[in-house]
Amino acid sequence: MSRLSNRVALVTGASRGIGEAIALRLAEEGAHVAVNYTSERSRPLAEKVKEQIEAMGRKAIVVQADVGSKEQVEAMFQQVQEQLGDVEILVNNAGIAPFEPFMKVSEETWDRTYNTNVKSIFLTSQLAAKSMIQKRYGKIINVLSTASLMVTSPVIPHYQSSKAAAHMLTKGMAIELGRYNININAVGPSTVDTDMCTDFLADPSIRAKEVEANPMKRLGTARQIGDAVVFLASEEAMQVNGHLLMVDGGLTVKAAQPEDHMEH
Repeated sequence: MSRLSNRVALVTGASRGIGEAIALRLAEEGAHVAVNYTSERSRPLAEKVKEQIEAMGRKAIVVQADVGSKEQVEAMFQQVQEQLGDVEILVNNAGIAPFEPFMKVSEETWDRTYNTNVKSIFLTSQLAAKSMIQKRYGKIINVLSTASLMVTSPVIPHYQSSKAAAHMLTKGMAIELGRYNININAVGPSTVDTDMCTDFLADPSIRAKEVEANPMKRLGTARQIGDAVVFLASEEAMQVNGHLLMVDGGLTVKAAQPEDHMEH
């Protein structure tokens, strides 16, 4: 039975990786999906996602927008409303994580990271909430990170602080919008084996360390994140609000690395 039958969903950064998996899972559960992408080079990938969704018998459109730009976000929502209807499920998945140590982070990198990872959630959620408040129904799900809760790397302090900020924004939105029957939640993946991490995981020693550090002794998959998003978007999660659902194999449960304080 389709849990999201005929719901209208918008997924940002949905042309590949986690965003693609989320868009496809929502469609599998019956939703019509707007597939957002940023750069023109990503359009062919977004079109492929659209084709897969339509093959399931759902409606789908591709919408180009820099989600850190108010004007482009407004134009995107207008396009979605005209072609699919009001956004009932918003998944803020778009995010970037340029690797730069703190002393070398440029102002441009800092601003670009916060625009994509934090400001975008503010812009899209504010617009989506307007129609959600009128309907007294809506689901907003933010894709965050283990970095929302802990330092995950010494070379992405800007990313980690942006994800922590997005976590608190999720909570604040949940308190304000809950009275309108709008659920605001988030998912927190650990390292997921997608093309975004291809270069990072190409080094066998780094991949091995990532696997060993995880209590489940494996990396997560994009589909697993999609599964969590579907749950939070469904009626099964009606009383879940302001929650960060970690999909990390238990990584954030522990403070020490596996080799610390353990006998071998």
